[in-house]
Amino acid sequence: MELIKKYFSNLTETQLEQFSKLQELYQDWNLKINVVSRKDIDELYLRHVLHSLGIAKVMEFKTGAKVMDVGTGGGFPGIPLAILFPETQFHLVDSIGKKIKVVNEVVEGLGLENVKTIHGRVEEVDETYDFIVSRAVAQMETFHRWVKNKVKKKENHALKNGILYLKGGDLTEELANFPKATIYDLPDFFEEDFFETKKVVHLPIKFKG
Repeated sequence: MELIKKYFSNLTETQLEQFSKLQELYQDWNLKINVVSRKDIDELYLRHVLHSLGIAKVMEFKTGAKVMDVGTGGGFPGIPLAILFPETQFHLVDSIGKKIKVVNEVVEGLGLENVKTIHGRVEEVDETYDFIVSRAVAQMETFHRWVKNKVKKKENHALKNGILYLKGGDLTEELANFPKATIYDLPDFFEEDFFETKKVVHLPIKFKG
């Protein structure tokens, strides 16, 4: 929890309380439905919460924005971002029912009113969003194919509407076909060793009406 305060110093009392509740909620639910590895539960704030918030160092979502988290798993990056941006609407999508069940319980436990969950495949989602976020659920080419028709036309943010993707390692080959992608290195924002090879990739997507 101190990690979150270290990098995000302007949190409200409500946000501090919500972030502090995450550990207990995930520990409880992980005993029933394993969505986070044992090692990762012990380092939840580093490996999941702060990692998710790497996107917030690249993009400050505005009031009324709509963001879809694809393959949210246990709720990352969507839930930490939803705490940080309470005026932004987040839709968390996963095809695995037990994961969405945990996400629903955590959302309820935190009292988050800006989160909607969808149990299903992203291809079945019939809405458009300012941004689509995720943590390395697929190669960029595959991910882009899944979401390319789900981006809003009207732009309101500093970055163009599109994908904000948490990835790691050397992305040269993976992004070869995406010359408009911009890579933001997380060590520029976070000093912990865990982030040494971690990145946020922004890929603008043109609206296809």
